[in-house]
Amino acid sequence: MNNDHVTPDAKKRLIAAAEEAFARKGFEAVSVREICTKANANIAAVNYHFGSKDRLYIEAVKHAHNCSTVGEPFPVWPDGTAPAVKLRDFIRVMVSRMHAPVNPHSLQLMMREMAHPTEAAKEVVRDYIQPMAFQLRQILRELQPSWPEERLLMSCFSVMGQILYYRQNRPVSILIFGPAQIETLTVEAVTDHVTRFTFAALGLTHEGSL
Repeated sequence: MNNDHVTPDAKKRLIAAAEEAFARKGFEAVSVREICTKANANIAAVNYHFGSKDRLYIEAVKHAHNCSTVGEPFPVWPDGTAPAVKLRDFIRVMVSRMHAPVNPHSLQLMMREMAHPTEAAKEVVRDYIQPMAFQLRQILRELQPSWPEERLLMSCFSVMGQILYYRQNRPVSILIFGPAQIETLTVEAVTDHVTRFTFAALGLTHEGSL
């Protein structure tokens, strides 16, 4: 009996095929048979590795998220690290991740899922996005302990909105300004700009002092 369906390689092929198919068509329009054909796998492989089409979709979305955010890890800050240093580091890491090459299907699937969240989005948020968001909020709370929660929350959105723009809107930015000009927006340039802009909004100097 051919046991190819139980191998890790079969699982990887299924996730890759599912990611592309779901990105192009959405969950409802894609059949398990279509995914299996593209992955050169049988339906038994889906049942063995995922149990259901729903679980396969969730794993494909989680894989897409990981591919879209691969890159430099966050530093482990020693006790006593100034919050301004933490904020600068946080921005640098996120900018570097947004500048890393990304599979277009990964980005397309994540955009689709964020626009119309399912159970997959809940797992991605719980496992990956929420811890990162809470980390940013804690850094901002250390910088501005007297700010109300609403202002702190909007500041978190502002920081992430600046950073995400450089990935999600890059194709349109190129259409507007041309590829040569957009290519000058390096990780270092964007990190410095977002840091300066954020520090100014927080009432800090570029060195991080009040």
